[in-house]
Amino acid sequence: MFKSDIIEQCKQNNRKAQLKLYNQYCNGMFVVAKRFLKDANDAEDVVQEAFIKAFTKLHQYKAEVTFGAWLKRIVINKSIDFLKSKKQHLVELNDMHFEVVDIPNDDKWLVENAITLQDVKEAINRLPSKYQYVVMLYLIEGYDHQEISEILNITEVASRTQLYRGKTKLQELLTLKKNGTRY
Repeated sequence: MFKSDIIEQCKQNNRKAQLKLYNQYCNGMFVVAKRFLKDANDAEDVVQEAFIKAFTKLHQYKAEVTFGAWLKRIVINKSIDFLKSKKQHLVELNDMHFEVVDIPNDDKWLVENAITLQDVKEAINRLPSKYQYVVMLYLIEGYDHQEISEILNITEVASRTQLYRGKTKLQELLTLKKNGTRY
């Protein structure tokens, strides 16, 4: 059965097709939610809410992007909504002082060979939230600045600035200190 057939059946409220689609995407969407929410139970709740929203809004899905990309965006938005509801608000960028930042177009990103994926994840978790979300959406989820600006309700310039500063801070966190410890 093709995905488009499953999606059409889901639009008709076919529970078996919905279960099949859920089973196909639930693990991947859990991983996405878990990147934002540290608690597995919270991530499970968000994924459930995202699927409910997806199934109720499935008529809005136009196949301009893959179903997985469409669902992933719902999961990310639900994750951010969850964080906001827990009083872990994203920093209001309007209240911050901004200056024009010349962002070099240098994507040569070098860190020590001894740095592990776990080190990178821990360093991202240590970033201030104003940088953390942009870094995660850009580097891990693969969104561009226009999409990030829509998701976080910031300008594309703010997205670029926050990414640049977040990557700079991330590199600082990943750089070995003189005594051999990080952070």
